[in-house]
Amino acid sequence: MHNDTERCVRAVQSKEARFDGVFFTAVRTTRIYCRPSCPAVPPKPENMEFHPSAASCQRAGYRACKRCRPDTSPGSPQWNVRADAVARAVRLIQDGVVDREGVPGLARRLGWSTRQIERQLLAELGAGPLALARAQRAQTARLLIETTGMPFGEIAFAAGFSSIRTFNDTVREVFALTPGELRARAARRSPLQPTATPGVISLRLPFRAPLEPSNLFGHLAATAIPGVEEWRDGAYRRTLSLPYGHGIVALSPRPDHIACRLFLTDPRDLTQAISRCRRLLDLDADPVAVDDRLRADPLLTPIVDKAPGRRVPGTVDAAEFAVRAVLGQQVSTAAARTHAARLVTAHGVPIEDPEGGLTHLFPGPEALAALDPETLALPRSRRTTLLTLVGALADGSLPLGPADDREEARARLLALPGFGPWTTEIIAMRALGDPDAFLPGDLGVRRAAEGLGLPGTPAALTARAAHWRPWRAYAVQYLWATDDHPINLLPA
Repeated sequence: MHNDTERCVRAVQSKEARFDGVFFTAVRTTRIYCRPSCPAVPPKPENMEFHPSAASCQRAGYRACKRCRPDTSPGSPQWNVRADAVARAVRLIQDGVVDREGVPGLARRLGWSTRQIERQLLAELGAGPLALARAQRAQTARLLIETTGMPFGEIAFAAGFSSIRTFNDTVREVFALTPGELRARAARRSPLQPTATPGVISLRLPFRAPLEPSNLFGHLAATAIPGVEEWRDGAYRRTLSLPYGHGIVALSPRPDHIACRLFLTDPRDLTQAISRCRRLLDLDADPVAVDDRLRADPLLTPIVDKAPGRRVPGTVDAAEFAVRAVLGQQVSTAAARTHAARLVTAHGVPIEDPEGGLTHLFPGPEALAALDPETLALPRSRRTTLLTLVGALADGSLPLGPADDREEARARLLALPGFGPWTTEIIAMRALGDPDAFLPGDLGVRRAAEGLGLPGTPAALTARAAHWRPWRAYAVQYLWATDDHPINLLPA
């Protein structure tokens, strides 16, 4: 979109928050870059230039606006919609791969050369992988500076910088303030409150309005695995397995943001923890674009208008969700939770929760690959399905990461015993983040479709749903929401 100057100028002049994170406005006269919704008086059109990323603005010598803080805007929704290699590269960078493995590691995961990655990202985003990772490190550093009392030396390495000097230089260049000045400004706005739990990081996760929280948090709470997840004091809480340690996150819906409290055993995991939470809650979606497309079908208009802004609940770990999808085949939500809780108790890693009732990390594929099938209270065919799945996840023959090809993953899932269209599509929807995944054979979808006057058979409903693309996963959420199942109700 950043190449459509006329449209960008209109968005800036009307201060449309919908485009925050989709493009950035750089002002030639002030050398500042802003989000489109910046509350300041819009600059003259001839003084504006538009960039596809914050990293591109920084590479061109612009610093972040201190008023609208464009570095904290929601991510661009196109990286979730698109499934090409550039989008997969962006998702990996957001997941911290460049910080942990460098550009060569990113190249290995994508099957590209480092030169190809540099060229493709520079063409689309105006910045290469190192610049994109640097911009992300700067934002992580800012979060730690403003929301914790950590010493700056610890923040530098926790944010992924190789030295304190690089950390200081980057913060000054990007924000036109030293780390000390950033902390002092944040303290004047909102003094740090001492918490009962040392090491907790509190932050706000932005999103594009509207956001309807009922089905999003209702789904997570209704399917929560005891010991791994819980709903407590108005927040969804769960444990996280992370590259350098583990964490516990509490997520609470607010009118204009998601309140996030993170406890991490290693602060270097902050970037990936935030990325996983954003995927879990689908916070980079563009609800206006989604709802406009679905409203084009007159039979969907009433349910979209009733509660616009529904999101697709995701997951913090694709392998975990795949296992849970198999455990949930042809059983109730309560039974699926019971099966999962048994696996967690037997094979999960115990942890301590300073604030609640969480006790374990969900077991990884390597731990589950060695389990005794006779201990599973499942039909024999389901045992075979589960063991085959965890074996494929453990040996790497079934990759389900943010950079993996969605169609290839579908094909590999369908090749496993016991995997049909429903299981494959629910994994594509929630684990792979495919916004166009569709479940025409799902009982709840078919019942809702018939109640709205939509076709009731899978084939006919699929044909009708062609008009909803590429947002059929969101249509599923609206169809499910016509029922009074607990997954559609925000817990008290």
